[in-house]
Amino acid sequence: MKKFRKVLDGLTTSSPGGNIGSPSCGSAAGTPTAAPTPKEIDIQETLVSENFQLCKTVRHGFPYQPTALAFDPVQKILAIGSRSGGIRILGRPGVDCYCHHESGSAVLQLQFLINEGALVTACADDTLHLWNLRQRRPAILHSLKFNRERITFCHLPFQSKWLYVGTERGNTHIVNIESFILSGYVIMWNKAIELSTKTHPGPVVHLSDSPKDEGKLLIGFESGTIVQWDLRGKKADFRIYYDEAIHSVSWHHEGKQFMCSHSDGSLTLWNLRNTSKPFQVTFPHGKIQKDGRKESCKPILKVEYKTSRNSEPFVIFSGGLSYDKAGRRPTLTIMHGKAITVLEMDHPIVEFMALCETPYNNEVQEPYAVVVLLEKDLIVVDLTQSNFPVFENPYPMDIHESPVTCTAYFADCPPDIIPILYSIGAKHKKTGYSQKEWPIITLQMLYKLKTSKVFEKPKQGEGRAAELVEEDPFAVQMVSWCPQSRIFCVVGISAHVILYRFSKYDANTQIVSLEVRLQCESEDVITPSENENNPCFSESGSHSPQPHHQHAASPGSGTPDGIKDSIPCLKVKDRMVRVPPGYQADLVIQLLWVDGDPPQQITSLDINSAYGLLAFGNCNGLAVVDYLQKTILLCMSTLDLYGAADPYQRLTRSPRRNRQSTSGKFCMRGLSNFYSDSKKRIRTSYQSKSGLPKGVWGTLCVFAGGMGGGNALVEPVRRENSFSRSRSSSVSSIDRDTKEAITTLQFGESYGRKSDVLPTPCLWVGTSLGMVLLIPISIPTDQEERMEEPVTIGPSGAVLMLKGSVLRFGFLDCMGALIQSPCEVWRDLNAPEDPDRPRRRKLVHFSPSSSQDACGEGHLAVLCSERQAKVFLMPSQSCLFVHNITESSFVLRADVISVCNSVCLACFCANGHVMTLRYVNRCSFYLSVQSH
Repeated sequence: MKKFRKVLDGLTTSSPGGNIGSPSCGSAAGTPTAAPTPKEIDIQETLVSENFQLCKTVRHGFPYQPTALAFDPVQKILAIGSRSGGIRILGRPGVDCYCHHESGSAVLQLQFLINEGALVTACADDTLHLWNLRQRRPAILHSLKFNRERITFCHLPFQSKWLYVGTERGNTHIVNIESFILSGYVIMWNKAIELSTKTHPGPVVHLSDSPKDEGKLLIGFESGTIVQWDLRGKKADFRIYYDEAIHSVSWHHEGKQFMCSHSDGSLTLWNLRNTSKPFQVTFPHGKIQKDGRKESCKPILKVEYKTSRNSEPFVIFSGGLSYDKAGRRPTLTIMHGKAITVLEMDHPIVEFMALCETPYNNEVQEPYAVVVLLEKDLIVVDLTQSNFPVFENPYPMDIHESPVTCTAYFADCPPDIIPILYSIGAKHKKTGYSQKEWPIITLQMLYKLKTSKVFEKPKQGEGRAAELVEEDPFAVQMVSWCPQSRIFCVVGISAHVILYRFSKYDANTQIVSLEVRLQCESEDVITPSENENNPCFSESGSHSPQPHHQHAASPGSGTPDGIKDSIPCLKVKDRMVRVPPGYQADLVIQLLWVDGDPPQQITSLDINSAYGLLAFGNCNGLAVVDYLQKTILLCMSTLDLYGAADPYQRLTRSPRRNRQSTSGKFCMRGLSNFYSDSKKRIRTSYQSKSGLPKGVWGTLCVFAGGMGGGNALVEPVRRENSFSRSRSSSVSSIDRDTKEAITTLQFGESYGRKSDVLPTPCLWVGTSLGMVLLIPISIPTDQEERMEEPVTIGPSGAVLMLKGSVLRFGFLDCMGALIQSPCEVWRDLNAPEDPDRPRRRKLVHFSPSSSQDACGEGHLAVLCSERQAKVFLMPSQSCLFVHNITESSFVLRADVISVCNSVCLACFCANGHVMTLRYVNRCSFYLSVQSH
């Protein structure tokens, strides 16, 4: 159920300082206020409530707890039912929908009305549903509830109007598929078996029509009894009594034989000419013991008997292994002639189904693949090749095996980026898989990148990553991508940043590695006595921060190997490596252990291809790297960034202890003009190890969106950032935090000082205490100078303040148009030399809609925290507007986006609300959506 709430704040009054009331997100009324403006700013906006509506764009991932499988061989549509009552329908491009039973009952069985756009579902609440799939949103046409009997099996013959329903009592009912009502024709169990037999045959476990005569119905009972019922004559043609329980039955296409699977691991083949005993009994996995007896085997849960024109029949079944080995993995066995192939699965088999060329059961089946539904995966086996290779899955389907840790959505990408990613990704197919196209559903991956290939594989007991995280030291936490320059940055859980460049050519390369000491001392905290709810420390509270006392390192002190210092968590490959076309690692930046303390995980990241700069921060400080010259420009603790502009009264710091200085390459360029205090340097403090979840790898998957417009979805698969935002309403206050983390970074053309006349490159820095710092940057404009002359950078002392942790920055010109950061146009550094094409950097500056003169007059800066949104006029730094977004909750993510040729601030709150705010003459309008 979706609730839409549209709120239009009170219109602006004639007094610019008047209070404007506005309901906040699930809280008491917000208090937007207006400050006197240095000049009149008139922004023409066109946004109205109708521009905002909630719609589903894409559903990714494997259905949770799948229970049933069905396939339409004509439409090539796959349906998967789940334990929670969901149905996932997948097919060719554009066919991907999800529907759900309101009862929430588990789906027991699915039956397509082949080539008719309809689906029958049987649920655990003993209700049958007929779904219409021909409309845009699938809907239930009819439902039929069984009140006195439990449904156990359903069968719908191809092009038949009769649905056969078996029950737990052993009865078989017939439903008219058009009217979806019971026909009144019931095959009672006591009539199906001989009247002299007093033993109940058990539930119906199989129903199927004879390939020779659709008027003959084969009924299989759990006890081992099989009856062929003449629907016209209302009598049994023959009865079979077998002493082993039946799990499934499968016909030969000629209708003269059928095969049964049993609980003792056997397969029986029956001939209709003589039904007194099976024509053949086999134990596919049962060995003959020394005493001449067959060893006991597990049940064969399902068997399919399929014929082929040019080869022996296929017998495909699940289960049936012997009990001789404990802990054996689930298997699918393919018997083809005398050859037996056993395929081991990573998860229990829920269902499997052979895909055949024809939907008619009286024709040669010609199976070409087998779909195997596992508890956490979907496997497709190619039957057209003798070794039965598996089709390579487009992406891992087990969301638990590869948990998504962060997502980034990129709209309006360059039109050539999708085809180039697809062409490069297609070349990365693994060997040993079927070379044919994925036969059932479209799940096309564009490109996959594994970050672990950058590092040496750590040996058992070696490396520091194992001490920082329990496993999976390559887990991805954060990504930053510039589609125009195709530069891609990845933040890993082991406190490292990897910068990738894109190339269409393979190359021999040596990865450059930089190491950064980014620690601060325990004196840099604000109130160390109150450290709960601090994102820098473990949520469990088992490791509270303690003052770190300097002492000499000696063997056995601190750790068995002595105190660790100046070492990263992982070892970068230091040799020349051959890299294939695609994204190639160019630079790795790693934070170091300091005095036995592990580096804190990175909490913010931004890159700018026009500047050639990369910035990242954590709860200790900020680092800026020139990735063109491969040098570190700035490495400072958060507190040192303020200098004399610190608005808070920090604790008095103790005299500096002699610390080991950083090496020359960890310099801070251009800081002499900002700080003359030689005592200011990088500090270290005790950092607790955060407990981290298991089961995360380091894979990135990029998928194409189905909405058009060159959209791309970047999905780094693996673990959630341990920098948690689960906090109470007062957590963000200054007296609750022990450290000030860098929470957001953004490069852009702005004004670093109030006295600036024209915009220059700047880095905007937001912190967990609601502080915003502006850092101007001086970059050589000539290309040759850019590669040789240093870039100067340093804090300007400009500080802006918000309530709550800072989440996002956005920049508008004075006409309200969104200002994009400049970028570099992609150039392939590995391309062959072309004398007619100069190999120079080409930069693009996105000019706003207003004139260049207007640009010189300043711009608007939109700042959003987890509590507030503010609009500042730059360079005067005057606050034009304040809006308290929420009081009872907090904003998780926010962004300044362009919608319908206008700009708004979109916010997603922790209480499930999605809000959009616009700036119109100091008036705020927003749409709030809450999901239940």
